[in-house]
Amino acid sequence: MRLKWDLLKSKLFIRYLLSYLLISLIPLIVLTSVIYNNSVTALREEIELANINQLKQSRNIMDTRMSELYDIASRITYDEQLTPYMVHDPYYSMEATNALRKYKASNSIISELFLYYHGDSGVYSSRGVTDIHTLLGQVYQFNNWSIEQFKQDINEIKQPVIRPVDKVVINGYDTSSMLVYLVPIPPNDTASAHGTVMFFMEESVFSSLMDPILKQFQGRVYIFDHEGMLIASRSHGNRENDMNLQELAKLGEGTHNIKVNQESHSVVVVKSETNGWTYVASLPSDQFFDRVQHIKSYIWLAATIVILGGALLAVYVAKRQYHPIHDLLQFVKKKNELVDAEHIKGQTEFDWIKNTLSIYSDRVDIQEPYVRNQYLMTLLRRGAPNDEEADQLFKMLGLTLNGTHIFVAMIAWEEAPDQPYSVQDREYMIQMLTEVEMPERQIHLYGVELAKRDQMALIINMVRDESISIQAQMERVINDVYMMIRENSSLILSIGVGSSYTTLEQLNQSYIEAATALEYRMIHGKGSVTFFDTISVRPEQNFWIPKDGLLKLTQSLKQGNAKVAMDTLHSMFDELKEQQLSIALLRSMSFDIINTVMRTASDLGIQDAAQYLPDISQYESLEELELKLGELSVYICNQMEKIEETEQRTLLDEVIYYIDQHYAEYSLSLEQLAEEFRVSVSYLSRSIKEKTGETFSQYVWHLRMNEVIRLITTTDQPLKEIITQVGYHDAPNFIRKFKKEMGVTPGQYRKNAGMNVEDGEESDNADE
Repeated sequence: MRLKWDLLKSKLFIRYLLSYLLISLIPLIVLTSVIYNNSVTALREEIELANINQLKQSRNIMDTRMSELYDIASRITYDEQLTPYMVHDPYYSMEATNALRKYKASNSIISELFLYYHGDSGVYSSRGVTDIHTLLGQVYQFNNWSIEQFKQDINEIKQPVIRPVDKVVINGYDTSSMLVYLVPIPPNDTASAHGTVMFFMEESVFSSLMDPILKQFQGRVYIFDHEGMLIASRSHGNRENDMNLQELAKLGEGTHNIKVNQESHSVVVVKSETNGWTYVASLPSDQFFDRVQHIKSYIWLAATIVILGGALLAVYVAKRQYHPIHDLLQFVKKKNELVDAEHIKGQTEFDWIKNTLSIYSDRVDIQEPYVRNQYLMTLLRRGAPNDEEADQLFKMLGLTLNGTHIFVAMIAWEEAPDQPYSVQDREYMIQMLTEVEMPERQIHLYGVELAKRDQMALIINMVRDESISIQAQMERVINDVYMMIRENSSLILSIGVGSSYTTLEQLNQSYIEAATALEYRMIHGKGSVTFFDTISVRPEQNFWIPKDGLLKLTQSLKQGNAKVAMDTLHSMFDELKEQQLSIALLRSMSFDIINTVMRTASDLGIQDAAQYLPDISQYESLEELELKLGELSVYICNQMEKIEETEQRTLLDEVIYYIDQHYAEYSLSLEQLAEEFRVSVSYLSRSIKEKTGETFSQYVWHLRMNEVIRLITTTDQPLKEIITQVGYHDAPNFIRKFKKEMGVTPGQYRKNAGMNVEDGEESDNADE
């Protein structure tokens, strides 16, 4: 509690806290705002675009359907069975009726199809000829379409017209909502129009094409003609509103926001370039942008959590950063006898610390020699952390390193046999070697007294003399030092010299090398000078197994290539046999090869290879080891082949399963499969042939044909729908192939199976 109270009283801590809060919270708030705006805007645009695209899909479907009706009217115009002569002739009138029946069956949205020629009293349909008064007075009784208006429309229209939805009583008892599409014939020559084709359509079939836009919302969809008249509408969720239909019909393409009874509605509008119709979807905005509201809530919740977390983190970091200062302050207060507390009262923690450090700095100056020796000892043991820091400390301690190269010499001394040991000699030598400068040699030398008895380290800094080798220059320097000591002391000296380096970071390496060289005085005798670089190195120390050989061995095992693996092993063991190596090094290198093989097996997931390790580790000769490793390599390669075969079989099973599930898709192809499973087309083609005994095309054809046979013998679907359903768009071509293979057409096959489906048989005959 005392610490927390001190924190609140500290101006420095408050400054820390405010700075960290500003540093953390401002970027977080700005970043959150940017993410919020971008996310909400992007999601709104995505939702609007999705709904526009759905409405466009409905428009495209509707345009396609209306174009189909227009095409039917065009075909009727030029159908020889439907000329005025043929429909009036008692003998051929039945053929005309059958022809109209086929046209009606060719489009699923047509409830009834009528043909009228100007001046006639009758109207022709798939059921025969009907009197106009009977048609509109008894069969179809429209609420808003009188017989007189009907006669006027069918005799005078010069261009295709669709009547809005109207309530119709059919045969006196059945009520329905219907649309009527009137097309003059011929459609493309209004001047010579001599008749009218009438398409009666149920509103439910017509407007169901607009359901996708409303499947997730409660709203309405409207269709207006080119003059702004409402043709049809569709509602979902029984939501009624007081929309101004004339205003809706005049809206431009895109997304609009309209208020109705204080409730905001999002209105999506698209127009048809084919017939000028306008398609409008009106949805409550709270549903239209429901996902946006959720995202807003999530973002604000996340932002609140992040900002609170940032604030807590700022407090935590400020406390951690202030804690060392607080500890230093407590240390200063404990040493308050050094500080005039009244003089610095009211100052910050930094002022207290500054004054204390100033006092301690004065003390350090008094103890500089000791500090100097300790710092140099640290350099010898650990090296300088970096050159810049070392230069600063050297300047602080009054040291100079202006040379280009630096190395360490270790000195050990003993008393001469004919003279007693002199403490004065030792102290004099240490004092003499504390710092030595040889301007003529461009040498600066610093001595460091070691804890070990009768030893001293010399840090020697020199400027490189390019006229001689570095080794010769180092020998000349050491000789000068040796002679200087000998002239002023009777002690017997032994010197070990480390390698020369260009940075203080490597000084510890030279120190270790010098200590190593000094140990050679046991071989070279007392009073010797030994350079580390001249210590003999056994030839075997420069030999090791080439890395490229190990890499080649690893890769051959991964590829399952036993021959290359065996050849690589043989080559490496031959090279080992040619070298004159010690037993210890030979075993070490052999185990490196063993480790390479075992590690590769582990990486490949062949865990049971570890059971070979105890046997492989016990070998009496390189030939025996090569034989055992060869057997293990062959085993690993065989396992890799099995793994590869298993993966290939699994992949092919997945391909066949995919074809079985997607054979009815028109876009299914070898190229699509190759892209889906990331293999080549040629490989896939060969594999499917091996697996099924058929080519890809044959296999898919039989799947589709079997499905067609199943559907035509178990359902009453029209043949054209069945063929499209299994992935074929060209029905005549399918029928020809079916007949070639089965001997009969699909319609005949259905008839033989006992399925008397009139629509399917007629479609079959028509395609033939």
